[in-house]
Amino acid sequence: MSVAVDAYGGDHAPQEVIKGIEFALRENSDLFVYLVGKEGELKGFIKGFEDSFRKRINIVDAPQVVRMSDKPSQALRLKNSSMAVGINLVKEGKADAFMTAGNSGAAMALAMFTLGRIKGVSRPAIATLLPTLEGQMLMLDVGANVDCKPQHLLEFSIMGYVYAKHVAGIDNPRVAVLSNGSEPGKGNQLTLSSYDLLSKSRLNFIGNIEGDEIYKGRADVVVCDGFVGNVVLKVSESIPDLIIEFLKEEIKRSFWYKIGFLLAKPAFRVLKSKTDYSSFGGAPLLGVRGSCIISHGRSNGVAIKNAILKAVKFSKEKVNDKIESAMEGCFVLKELKGAVRT
Repeated sequence: MSVAVDAYGGDHAPQEVIKGIEFALRENSDLFVYLVGKEGELKGFIKGFEDSFRKRINIVDAPQVVRMSDKPSQALRLKNSSMAVGINLVKEGKADAFMTAGNSGAAMALAMFTLGRIKGVSRPAIATLLPTLEGQMLMLDVGANVDCKPQHLLEFSIMGYVYAKHVAGIDNPRVAVLSNGSEPGKGNQLTLSSYDLLSKSRLNFIGNIEGDEIYKGRADVVVCDGFVGNVVLKVSESIPDLIIEFLKEEIKRSFWYKIGFLLAKPAFRVLKSKTDYSSFGGAPLLGVRGSCIISHGRSNGVAIKNAILKAVKFSKEKVNDKIESAMEGCFVLKELKGAVRT
């Protein structure tokens, strides 16, 4: 199984990307990596790798870099960027999957332009796993599409259901629409119409879900437009750090608080591991013809490793084939075909 890795994607690239590749190669003996980026620099970075690891790495030269500040239209013009060359390796069939911690908007634009969309998908979506009291749940879209139509949320639901079942291992995932109330009549026009569509589908649709229910584990797949999803994701990522900072301030106030903290330290380690973004790796871009995993911009080596391994699993499980099959089998989409302008 081979993965093309964008060596220059992310805030800590290429150092943390290189670490992540080494971790992934150590954990998966069948993994082969196309390391995409500035060849001269990258040769120096992997010089200290074990011989067995270096044999499973092929450096592919790509002198240009897509910056986090670049617009998708700018990224499309950089034909020799590490991101563009890496995605093209998937198109050519040389790599089974692509992984980047770079500009997510650029990655989506390049993946759509280079790989195309799965039949039946009008808008690809970025999906991410988040922790809950029951384990984990999948939320999409978390940033690819800020403005959506009901048909798009139906497509997100189908893609999320397939991913949750075959990659996250959740049997018959429960699907819900994120809204400002659990009642069918609550929400804006998007959520109201989406509720009606999903009610007619063959999915395990459980209705609306409110923000305070997301992390209780009531649903396995939560769908929303990319604007709302990205806000939820960013707030969620900030909460663990906020709790830690609050604790640090309170611990300073009393000697007994410090003793209590020392006694509870193992519990805090568990809490951190359950909420640490690096343990979830990357977010799959669902709906494009190819395996594409987008990791967090501030990913460390552990997060990169997990994203690479997630790309391997996504490709092995043939998630795209299953999504396309599910799209073809959804009678609600068939009824909408030609009636909804996307």
